[in-house]
Amino acid sequence: MARTVLIKLHLYFSAFFAAAIVLVAVSGGLYLVGIKGSVDQTLVGSVDSGEALLADPSPAGVEAVLAAVGVTDFTFDYVKKSGSRLMTRPTTRPFYTLDIEAERVAVHLNTPSLQKRMIELHMGHGPSAYKTYQQFFALGMLFVMLSGLWLGLSSDRLRATTLLTSGSGLLLFVVLVLS
Repeated sequence: MARTVLIKLHLYFSAFFAAAIVLVAVSGGLYLVGIKGSVDQTLVGSVDSGEALLADPSPAGVEAVLAAVGVTDFTFDYVKKSGSRLMTRPTTRPFYTLDIEAERVAVHLNTPSLQKRMIELHMGHGPSAYKTYQQFFALGMLFVMLSGLWLGLSSDRLRATTLLTSGSGLLLFVVLVLS
C-alpha cells in the first residue's frame, strides 16, 4: 500500500471515530476522578409471580410484568439477569429493573444522568446497533494506532521520535501494569 494512501486512511479513520474517542476519554476520565453519574429510581408498582420469572427471565415474561403495572409503551433490546434482579437493556436511556423477592416483583423505572449514560456506552451497555459500531470502532482504533506507528517508523525524519515516544509509552505501561 502506498504511503500516501495509508496516510489518508489513517486520517479518515481517526476523524470518523473522533466522537467515540472523546466519549471514551471524557466518560472514563470523569469516572476515574469519582464522577460516576447517578440513576434516579422510581417505584412503578409490584406484582405476584416472582419465582416463575426468575426461573425463566424471558423478554416476554418481563413485558408481561411491565404490562401488569401499566407500562405498555416501552421497548428494550434484551434482559440482563443479576442475582434476583432483572434489568432491561440498554441502560443508556430510561430502563426498568425488576427486583424479585419470593413471590413479589417490584418494578422500578430508572433514569440515568448524562454521565451515567456515557459510562454505560463506555462499558458496552448501549443499544445493539451501538455494540456493532463499537466493534468497528475497536478495529478502527487498532488500525489508527498501528498505521500511525508504522508511518512514524517508516519515515527517516520521524523514526527516532517515534521510537522514543512509543518505547517510553510502552515502558510506562508495563511498569504500571506490573506494579
